[in-house]
Amino acid sequence: MNRLPYVATGCRPVNWQLDQIVNELRDARAQWRSQHGRLQDRGGRELPSRVTVGHIIEALSGALFPMRLGPADLREESEDFYVGHTLDVALNALAGEVRRELSYAARHNGASGDDIACQAIEIVKGFAATLPQLRILLDTDVLAAFQGDPAARSVDEVLICYPGVHAVIHHRLAHYFYKAGLPLLARMIAEIAHSATGIDIHPGATIGKSFFIDHGTGVVIGETAIIGERVRIYQAVTLGAKRFPADEEGNLQKGQPRHPIVEDEVVIYAGATILGRITIGKGSTIGGNVWLTRSVPEGSNITQANLQNESGV
Repeated sequence: MNRLPYVATGCRPVNWQLDQIVNELRDARAQWRSQHGRLQDRGGRELPSRVTVGHIIEALSGALFPMRLGPADLREESEDFYVGHTLDVALNALAGEVRRELSYAARHNGASGDDIACQAIEIVKGFAATLPQLRILLDTDVLAAFQGDPAARSVDEVLICYPGVHAVIHHRLAHYFYKAGLPLLARMIAEIAHSATGIDIHPGATIGKSFFIDHGTGVVIGETAIIGERVRIYQAVTLGAKRFPADEEGNLQKGQPRHPIVEDEVVIYAGATILGRITIGKGSTIGGNVWLTRSVPEGSNITQANLQNESGV
């Protein structure tokens, strides 16, 4: 472990009481595991590593867009070699992280873990086979960003610089693992992008092609949201839940459809909040700072002013 430099202050040598602190931290871990039914560590890391997952996603992004998101010294004549080598390393590392999540789930669900290694390999093989189609899908998102922003000078600019494109790349990758039954790995990928961009897309959200998030900071898209094709949204837009149904014991019911459906060719401007399992009809425009909790038909133009007029304000 690297030690921080000691700065002399004229005080007596410091005794941090580390033995006592280490023992008390061990006791705190044991108490948590006992209270929450957690198994003791088995000699190694039990869960996927966020750091490792971050490296894997960075490598996959480079393999998808080698001359833009790959290494600075890459040349076109060595592009295929770089992509093949990068995928080989990344997919093997990914299989290890998938195996950790499958093992974790098996231990805590009381399931057999005999074939987990093979299961992890099959999941990653299936993911690898989708990468060409994923690249084609991402190309539609990049093109939508370029065509949707008059300030964009090139598709290369939006791919390299735009946080919305960065977040969508992560989401497309995360969504695969969410559907494959790996919610923890999927959420890690999503939160890496969230930390970097301020855009929070739950990996469960279903998003059609040619999706563009402009500016992006503060965007929130919930787990069961469904977004059609050629949709554009701006910063601080929320596609959220209106209420959270609970069971008889007061526990939240998870997995219920509770977020909006946004049909094709909708534009949602900055600060709009759209809540509940409602439908925004095809070709509609939702104005800035609108608060909307009801469905609207195709071709609607919703602003604060017309909502106030409808309510008699």
